[in-house]
Amino acid sequence: MAVLPSPGPTLRVRFPATSPAVLRFLATEAGSAAFLLAATVLALVWANSPWADAYAALWETEAGFHVGGVGLTLDLHHWVNDAAMAVFFAVVGLEINREVTSGELRDRRTVAVPALGALGGLAVPALIYLAFNGGSEAAHGWGVVMSTDTAFLVGILALFGPACPDRLRLFLLTLAIVDDIGAITVMAVFYTDEVALLPLALAGLVVVAVLVMRWLGVWRLTPYVVAALALWFAVQASGVHATLAGVLVGLLLPSRPSRQEDVDDVARYAQHLARETTAEREHLTEVAARAAVPAADRLQRLLHPWSAFVVVPVFGLANAGVRLDAETLRTAASSPVTIGVAVALVAGNAIGIFGAASLAIRAGMGVLPGRVRFGHLLGGSVLAGIGFTISLFIAELAFDDEHLVEQAKIGILAGSLVAAVLGTVLLRYLGERLPLCSPADDGPPPALPPRPWVAAVG
Repeated sequence: MAVLPSPGPTLRVRFPATSPAVLRFLATEAGSAAFLLAATVLALVWANSPWADAYAALWETEAGFHVGGVGLTLDLHHWVNDAAMAVFFAVVGLEINREVTSGELRDRRTVAVPALGALGGLAVPALIYLAFNGGSEAAHGWGVVMSTDTAFLVGILALFGPACPDRLRLFLLTLAIVDDIGAITVMAVFYTDEVALLPLALAGLVVVAVLVMRWLGVWRLTPYVVAALALWFAVQASGVHATLAGVLVGLLLPSRPSRQEDVDDVARYAQHLARETTAEREHLTEVAARAAVPAADRLQRLLHPWSAFVVVPVFGLANAGVRLDAETLRTAASSPVTIGVAVALVAGNAIGIFGAASLAIRAGMGVLPGRVRFGHLLGGSVLAGIGFTISLFIAELAFDDEHLVEQAKIGILAGSLVAAVLGTVLLRYLGERLPLCSPADDGPPPALPPRPWVAAVG
């Protein structure tokens, strides 16, 4: 797709511009993964530095707002985990919505293999974790190992994966989306402690209101944003984790392709604007252009940069700061929680995803896309063991004991690191032997030599 230049006249004074290469990097999943990795390293360094108390004090700082007698006060850690992460989950919901409506998740044959692989990647890691921790108070943490970090997965594939990884990226992205659906469902059902019925009923009314707006054909974003804020407060008050409001909004927003008459209106209003460039006609053209694009697409365009480059890195900064002193590491080395999480992430995903996907292929339920082979499937299954964002998130919900939270986080960091390195090595090694690129087009055959075509006799 050709990239259109930015509209509008250029400034009289030229300022130093960011290079196109940097802009392209920042616009990819690799850029988002780099930000998240930098935030994670910063959190670990800060939490293990002489200023570790300042790190803890920062996230315990309370902030809030009050209007009369009504208000909300949370510490910064909960503002990040409960409010800011709702934006991340909204983007996940919007991505799922788009893929189901007009993307790869519409085709059963395309989605069957990664979907069943994702189910294997949900079940097997949980079983492995319970094999280490079943019957103990730590058994409640089985959901920690059930999520693949989409940002790291696709980012590492873009940075270090084999050449021409588009088809493999599509496969793993579909797998990660189905995995996110499962992890979000688990979080909603199994990691909600108490439910207040009145706020939950109000949340249900807001959902109904969104559905009614969708049925009426409301296309402006403002009513949906107001409904999203109301839904967040209702879910927060109900005791169900507030980030689920983001998922619901993402799933419910209109995402069907626009009607042709709406698209034609854009050209008609633009022609009027070209004949007479008034503010009123500019406004009408802008409104027509917005009406021609589904509300879900417009909201995703607004939220995705904030989610990728602000929310997720700040979440990593707030949650990855684990003390790694000798005593903590010694305890973690023998902790069933740490070992169970690490083994489940690496071995559980490799076995679960590769095994379930292979069975789906053998049973004729679907096929691997493009030139993706079983070797790539194995490497991608190992790479899918990077369970970071949602794993850290569920660890905070699963354990009341801070020591168990700390041990789980060390297991997440260790398992994710091993999965990232091992998966990258496998994909690089296999990428050289099982190329994903199509054969090079060498053009027409060379011209024949001039006559006579008779071999010389020497």
